[in-house]
Amino acid sequence: MRKLGINLQAVKGLTDEEYIKTMASVGFSTTFSGVLTPERQAETARLGEKYGIRFETLHAPFNRINNMWLDNPEGDETLADLMHCIDHCVIAGAPIAVVHLSSGMTPPSITDLGRDRFARLVDYADSKNVKIAFENQRMLANLAWAMEAFPTDPVGFCWDCGHEQCFTPGRRYMPLFGNRLICTHLHDNTCVFNEDSHFLPYDGLGDFDYVADALRQSGYTGSLMLEMVNKERYSAMDPHAFLELAYASVDRLRTAIDG
Repeated sequence: MRKLGINLQAVKGLTDEEYIKTMASVGFSTTFSGVLTPERQAETARLGEKYGIRFETLHAPFNRINNMWLDNPEGDETLADLMHCIDHCVIAGAPIAVVHLSSGMTPPSITDLGRDRFARLVDYADSKNVKIAFENQRMLANLAWAMEAFPTDPVGFCWDCGHEQCFTPGRRYMPLFGNRLICTHLHDNTCVFNEDSHFLPYDGLGDFDYVADALRQSGYTGSLMLEMVNKERYSAMDPHAFLELAYASVDRLRTAIDG
């Protein structure tokens, strides 16, 4: 049976140990986080091992990602940040780093300098036995470039179904890159352009029959990972009750995929 996961500290009110223990108690077996301090990265990995929760991915920093394509010092600093994420994947025992390729509606054009920086990142990840999963955002061209430029391991695709719903309505990424899928970010929203709400599956207006069908047809057998960053909709819930609800939502999706 495929594993179900949710990101670290999707809701507040619990310590890392309480959160990871509760995740395990409701049925989750995998998680991811952003880049933490080295001490916390190692401690959460230890706690995951204690309670049977595996760190599947780390999410690389993305606030300055457009600089990767630009001839400026921030571009070199951003590459260093991404390489730092790879180092933290090693600390966490996470085999995959999820990486954005651009941000916003008017990112820079694809440049030779950017191509070189991302190639250096991929080479560095490969040297550490870490895969890079490039995630769909708003720009199809960047993702298409990456899938063509890096046609084999250690590069794959992270499908964010919520981003597809609200950032690129009408565009389907799985028929294009589903054969490269190595991890998922699953969440729902209102399907209003740019309203990236991060609701639980089936709590918004997304078509999760399509999500289930796309995952089934791709042949992907990996985990189903919730990405919950919403600070309002579920904030009044008891953390344990929220995690139970979250598990039920993604288990419903698993059933729709696998029967």
